[in-house]
Amino acid sequence: MLTKANFIKLNRNILSIHKRSLCDISESCKNNPYEEDFRKHNIPISLFQRTLLSLGSASMSLLDPYRADMIACLGETTGSHAAKYMSSKMESSEEGSQILRNKPRINSRTVDLHALRKLPEGTLGKVYVDFLDKNNITPDSREPVRFIDDIELAYIIQRYREIHDLVHALLGMNINMLGEVTVKWVEAIQTKLPMCIGGALFGPIRLRPKQRRDYLNYYLPWAIETGNNSEFFMNVYFENRWEQPIQELLQELNVKPLNIDRNEAFIHIV
Repeated sequence: MLTKANFIKLNRNILSIHKRSLCDISESCKNNPYEEDFRKHNIPISLFQRTLLSLGSASMSLLDPYRADMIACLGETTGSHAAKYMSSKMESSEEGSQILRNKPRINSRTVDLHALRKLPEGTLGKVYVDFLDKNNITPDSREPVRFIDDIELAYIIQRYREIHDLVHALLGMNINMLGEVTVKWVEAIQTKLPMCIGGALFGPIRLRPKQRRDYLNYYLPWAIETGNNSEFFMNVYFENRWEQPIQELLQELNVKPLNIDRNEAFIHIV
């Protein structure tokens, strides 16, 4: 029986057995900084280990949806096919292809948050950094990808994680359960990641009754429409758009505003 204690022990054993040293500073690592990070964190696992990690992380994610490490593990162990789908979508886009070539990262070392705070109100960069400050979060909070052996697919999952807060800010969704479930629906439709599909389907269970009413009446229909009709968010080179007015970007991406009848709605999280 895969208990919580056994799962944690298995995870630790895999980490200890397959722990790798930093890659040598080769020309490839110098030319592709992500390769160095990939080699540092990558942990090869067997099909049996992958299956156990998938089952264990799925169970623990359902019990505690705020366990980011378990959600990350689930995304990696079940997300290879979705990553290939996202890769094909990105390769078909000029901007997406540029992202795959350059492999940019979003963290406090690559993004000047202090500079973003000086941008005009309503620009993407200012909205993003205000979102981080308001919720007391950092772009460094995203787990590195460990259990995907293909460097290109690993980067795609890493990119998905690192733009997640940007998607929240772009869509005006807070980080409470209602906001997370709404964003998960958009991501599930766009990325096909099983982890996102599971979060979208099972997350609403934790909503309070009045929140659930707003979710069914407003947020869910809007999220499904946005996921189906908007442009693929993974194809947006956000780092080149910090100064772009966010309303202009939303129009470009075909994201319609979320309209709520405030006389009937219980809560509006924007």
